[in-house]
Amino acid sequence: MNDRGSALAQPLRPPSAGRVLLYLGLFLLGAVVGAAGSLVQAGWFPGGLLLALAGEAGLCLGGGWAVRGRGGAVAPAAGWIVAVILLTATRPEGDFLFGAGGGSYLFLLGGMAVAVICATIGQGWQPGGGDARLGK
Repeated sequence: MNDRGSALAQPLRPPSAGRVLLYLGLFLLGAVVGAAGSLVQAGWFPGGLLLALAGEAGLCLGGGWAVRGRGGAVAPAAGWIVAVILLTATRPEGDFLFGAGGGSYLFLLGGMAVAVICATIGQGWQPGGGDARLGK
């Protein structure tokens, strides 16, 4: 029997410094992937769009696998969203990175959908114990 109890009943423990640095690195890597994807998606449409979304999905799933938790998928997704939202703003000179075409909207909405999907299917905490059915 597992004497630790439910995960919700466990006391909160602060994360280690290494884990905080890993999350920060994943956040920054997500921002870099978002910025690179915003440049690639319009340059080689539709292949660039698929490449940019596949890069984000790979980073989010890889981060979840590396951390062994959903936080590893959420950190690069948050970095991606922050970078892409900041790149959509126009500058005072009138410059902008995203055009008004359908590819830009597919990149924005598709990237957010990929981030949510990867964070949802990321590895969550699984209780320890045997693989047998209960009551056996």
